[in-house]
Amino acid sequence: MDMGGKSRLLPGGAGGQPARQPHLTDPKPFARDKKSMDEAEVQAFWQAHPCGDEQVGSVARAFRGDYQQFFKRYDTFRYRRERHILSCLDSINFRGVKLLEIGLGQGADSEQLIRRGARWSGLDLTEESVRRMHVRLELHRLPYDELKQGSALAIPYPDNLFDKVFSHGVLHHVPNIRVAQREIARVLKPDGELIMMVYAKWSFNYLVAIGLLRRLGLLALYGLNISPAGVYGDHMANARRMGLRNYLKLSNFIHRNTDGPHNPYSKVYGLREVRQDFSAFQVTRAYKRWMHGPPLPVSWLPFGSFIGWHLWVHLRPIKLAH
Repeated sequence: MDMGGKSRLLPGGAGGQPARQPHLTDPKPFARDKKSMDEAEVQAFWQAHPCGDEQVGSVARAFRGDYQQFFKRYDTFRYRRERHILSCLDSINFRGVKLLEIGLGQGADSEQLIRRGARWSGLDLTEESVRRMHVRLELHRLPYDELKQGSALAIPYPDNLFDKVFSHGVLHHVPNIRVAQREIARVLKPDGELIMMVYAKWSFNYLVAIGLLRRLGLLALYGLNISPAGVYGDHMANARRMGLRNYLKLSNFIHRNTDGPHNPYSKVYGLREVRQDFSAFQVTRAYKRWMHGPPLPVSWLPFGSFIGWHLWVHLRPIKLAH
């Protein structure tokens, strides 16, 4: 690859091999309960909708395959909008740490972790994210240990290998999280640490924007029999398909209001839910960041540490001595 020029949409995968293009169907019209949720449904959604493409445009269409410009635009967008991420990372010592990142997105945080000295390995459920991450690593000449496609339900690494596992905005999309957390605890060293960001239950976004304003807005559109285009039209279609009353239940509505109206699964967390779902761990530290609550412009309000949308949690594995 010519590191000095522009990188174009790659015809192949890692190592120059032709990339297998999976046949993807549209996600299911509405999410089932988490007990019957198929991981393949979550995988298909994120394969078809890579994180960030909706905000800055797709690599192929908006950037004509120019990954260098795409990554630059995406990283600028991400850290201007969620500037707290960099300060949170700066507060953690990653120097020389053997680290596994679960869920890679466009690789922006991965690059930050590597540049902060982590001995980085990455794992993602989707082929597309792994492929893009490989391009970023090559373009920016970033050192790393391993990059794999795989599931958090069966992490393809041996026991007691990593000093830290990092996962930002991913584990709340795992329906069978209790299996995943056991796997994370397994691959961590006894004195290791899981650092994760999950969506906050006790937040302005969940309690006011999602729980009240958006449901009232959809109720008004439904009552007036209005079918707008775009995201609101997709919500109307979901409501008609599921039935308005059923769709507006927060247990259903939450899935479609964190990462788009077609997202199959999301969960919000308070510390009670964290302790329930991550029983193989002990919480050592937790804090909130980022005032967020569309459609209201609340990001300027100084209440992120109290009712912010991002809940950062540090956890230590509970490993019994043999």
